[in-house]
Amino acid sequence: MRKIVAGLFISLDGVVESPEKWHFPYFSDDMGAVVGGQMAETDTMLLGRRTYQAFAEHWPHQSSDEPPADFMNGVQKVVVSTTLDKAEWEPATIISEDVNDQLTALKAQPGKDISITGSPTLVRTLLRDGMLDELRLLVHPIVVGHGQRLFDGAAESIGLTLVSSRTIGNGVLYLVYAPAPIPAQ
Repeated sequence: MRKIVAGLFISLDGVVESPEKWHFPYFSDDMGAVVGGQMAETDTMLLGRRTYQAFAEHWPHQSSDEPPADFMNGVQKVVVSTTLDKAEWEPATIISEDVNDQLTALKAQPGKDISITGSPTLVRTLLRDGMLDELRLLVHPIVVGHGQRLFDGAAESIGLTLVSSRTIGNGVLYLVYAPAPIPAQ
């Protein structure tokens, strides 16, 4: 069965919004290998509407000389949205109803991982609903101070277990978590 995995750049204070404004000074070959490895394990991207629209404005205009452009433009995209009527950036499918049922069916199909990039609202929802299999965080040693945080508005506790961790350079930590029951008190 395929896994749904979320890969996010995140600051020490939990900000995931606009990483292009704070992420690049920490980028290294090791980080590129981590991100490239995640792409190699993926044949479908799962996106929320806002992330999809931001990517759709940028990636189709990038040349193949920019390494992730071919992947981003060619990979199957599944967009979770109740407001988007048409997906202009192909190949793409929109899911607007019975999201968990449709994602369960997608996970049952043959293929590689289904990855989420950005889309923190979608990540929180899938984590809450038990649909997210792994949360992969590249934690940057910076306090951004403003912007959307990964767990803004979390209404309930969600247990996680650390699957793996490593320092990948420039003080960035690569942490992989999986859902887990919250330990009894």
